[in-house]
Amino acid sequence: MSSKENAAVDDTDLEDILADADTGGRNPHDAFSRKALWYIPLTWSLFQLWIASPLPFLLRFGVLNDTQTRAIHLGFAVFLAFVAFPAFAKSPRDRIPLLTWATAAVGAAAASYLWYAYVGVANRTGAPNTVDLVVAGIGIVTLMEAARRSLGFPLMGVAMFFLAYVFFGSSEILPDVVRWKGASFQKAMSHMWLTTEGVFGVALGVSSGFVFLFVLFGALLNQAGAGNYFLKLAFATLGHLRGGPAKAAVIASAATGLISGSSIANVVTTGTFTIPLMKKVGFSPAKAGAIEVSSSINGVLTPPVMGAVAFLMTEYVGISYVEVVKTAIIPAAISYMALVYIVHLEALKMGMTGTSRMNPIKFMLGAIFIIASCIVIAGGTLFLTGYLVDIVQGMLGGAATPVLVAGLMAVYVLAVRFAASGPDLEMSSDSMEHLPPTKEIFKTGVHYLLPILLLMYLLMVERKSPALSAFWSTAFMLLILLTQNALKDFFRKKQSVMVGLSDGLKEIGEGLVIGARNMIGLAAAMGVAGIIVGAVTLTGVGQVMAEFVEFLSGGNLLAMLFFVAVISIVLGMGLPTTANYIVVSSLMAGVVVELGAQSGLIVPLVAVHMFCFYFGIMADVTPPVGLASFAAAAISKGDPLKTGFQAFFYSIRTALLPFLFIFNTDLLLIDVGPIQAVFVFIVALIAMLLFAAGTMGYFMTRSRLWESVALVLVAFTLFRPGFFLNQIAPEFEAMPATSIYQMAEQSADDTSLRVRLMGEDLNGKAVDAKYLLPLGPMGEDGAGRLLNGAGIELREEDGKFFIDNLEFGGAAEQLGIDFDWEIVELDIKAERIRKEVFYIPAFLLLGFVYLIQMRRKRRTEESVA
Repeated sequence: MSSKENAAVDDTDLEDILADADTGGRNPHDAFSRKALWYIPLTWSLFQLWIASPLPFLLRFGVLNDTQTRAIHLGFAVFLAFVAFPAFAKSPRDRIPLLTWATAAVGAAAASYLWYAYVGVANRTGAPNTVDLVVAGIGIVTLMEAARRSLGFPLMGVAMFFLAYVFFGSSEILPDVVRWKGASFQKAMSHMWLTTEGVFGVALGVSSGFVFLFVLFGALLNQAGAGNYFLKLAFATLGHLRGGPAKAAVIASAATGLISGSSIANVVTTGTFTIPLMKKVGFSPAKAGAIEVSSSINGVLTPPVMGAVAFLMTEYVGISYVEVVKTAIIPAAISYMALVYIVHLEALKMGMTGTSRMNPIKFMLGAIFIIASCIVIAGGTLFLTGYLVDIVQGMLGGAATPVLVAGLMAVYVLAVRFAASGPDLEMSSDSMEHLPPTKEIFKTGVHYLLPILLLMYLLMVERKSPALSAFWSTAFMLLILLTQNALKDFFRKKQSVMVGLSDGLKEIGEGLVIGARNMIGLAAAMGVAGIIVGAVTLTGVGQVMAEFVEFLSGGNLLAMLFFVAVISIVLGMGLPTTANYIVVSSLMAGVVVELGAQSGLIVPLVAVHMFCFYFGIMADVTPPVGLASFAAAAISKGDPLKTGFQAFFYSIRTALLPFLFIFNTDLLLIDVGPIQAVFVFIVALIAMLLFAAGTMGYFMTRSRLWESVALVLVAFTLFRPGFFLNQIAPEFEAMPATSIYQMAEQSADDTSLRVRLMGEDLNGKAVDAKYLLPLGPMGEDGAGRLLNGAGIELREEDGKFFIDNLEFGGAAEQLGIDFDWEIVELDIKAERIRKEVFYIPAFLLLGFVYLIQMRRKRRTEESVA
């Protein structure tokens, strides 16, 4: 077989992998089925654009409430899951059986029931009729089958487990600790299907509200050629260095992660080009695949999209999107830079050479400078744009909008003209080894940066909702797809502009279809995740999980976090990113908060959700499931298990981060100012690079065991300097509860009181834990600040203070605090030396290791010479 035939076979295999994972493996030959699989996704995309636009309200037509929108959204997903994904491996792919059409129609009708029967169901709230219950039962079954077809058995299996617990949780064969009273079919179906507590809850609302638009935006951006542009740009920039293709794979996956929410899609999209080139320069199949997997996993952790989890976090944690991005940016950035460094160390260990033999320190400093420059330029551009917009709006008032739109269009046309001054990039992997200079590649796709900047401007500067920001950015992408070819032809004085517009319409159609088909499994996953969330809220199994983890850990905080991490990985196996996060955070976030409080560790809720998110994502790497590792192994022709274990080794730094930011929330920039944020980033980056060097066994030269241990110790000290200080002097001093009003009155604005509370929860379980009670603004007495901040009122009995009243929905109630709990003591910051003083011995130790290794390196070089 010729090499071209081999390549064709490989491409076919990869298309099958991507189709099975994301868009559906069905490729029917008959015209009706092919058109159905084109026009139905197209209609879905147009529907989502319609409801996200202002048009329904302007035209007073097609206005739907959130529940109806979710129902239609799920109806499309269920129907397409049946017709686009074969039921089994041996099911026909070249046709759609009649039974499948019928099942798809029934499933779609059940899924969209709350759309066309909304009024009747709303009037029967709490008292469903027979039709409601039959539709709910059919809907649950067909939804889980849709998830099995599009995502595999794991998610369906988890949902079946929780449903079994809902119905049979009262069985005597279950231990008393997990037994509950059970639910009737009517109660369960009403909760799961006919309210917004289950399937049609927050997760599906986020999916229909704006996740679809972000997935569509990414699909359109990729359809326009941005994916190929970012990949070629990365190769042109880094391909000449040691292990250049591997470094380019890391950067390209980071760029792809900006527009993709799927680690598997990242692997297949960039890995098709990067893995063969990594093998060509000397990386083994397992290492080449593992580098691509690690890069792609990090792409999902990278803002602004974060596999759509960023938007779910805003709903579950109750903070703004900007806050979510702020907490995620430093862990993602330092993790990516460390992976580039790991690749560089692998290249050094393997004796690889490049056309550039840049010193590793100079390379990392250069990389940091480039990344920092990009961040500053992007931030400066957004700030300057916001300033100019304010000036225009101040001058023109209501007439400013058309002027601003015209200005954006002018910038776009100029960018396309700049791009048209050079040839378009080729799409083939053969061109990777003969790329034009970086500046020539950069100008070919500079207009692709505009919709990304528009999205970031709307989200970060204008603070528009994610849905509205995604809609206008997607609308801009549609314009780019329609006009970019025509404008390039016009500036190059080539063929008719109408031909370019015709090609643009075809590209738009393909992009809309691909975007919708990419959402099939994701929407089904959101629905099934709703079943799991509904089971948790109905049964209270979250409390059982907390008790189970507490029993396993024996009350030890680190052991508790370790077990939560393991459970998160197990729960995440085989699940897509968003469903993974929903399931893991629903079950485990409360566990970390509760058990942490009992151990005296008060963890912000966003840090807990980030912890669960990171370890859920690790399931895409970890054998035996490791879907991303299997996809990479299919490309590299390596062993999937070896690839998975190697990828997990490369990703140890990612697994380390959640433990670090639980204990050091500065890494998430929580309550950190701009200047301190820069300091935190620099120190955290140095620590992460040293940790990578320690685990890789190579710093300036090959490390001895004690040197690796020393590097890891330095990294730990830089990450958690407070650990050693806490061994010398306690962080807090205890004060009597009688001083609570005085402390509340004297505390500064935007602060909280750290208190220890004792009492019993609703289940009669004894509670002894610490909590942060936010305070209201200064100017009031202590009681007023506690009431306005934490929503709490106290009463005094025999010199003791008890919770007398809780404001409904207030901060204290949300923390799980209950009536009649006693305030035992207050904790105030102790006066002690700054924790950063421990950086001094850490850097001295680092300098000692550096000098030892440099001396050994020079001796080795002299002996070779």
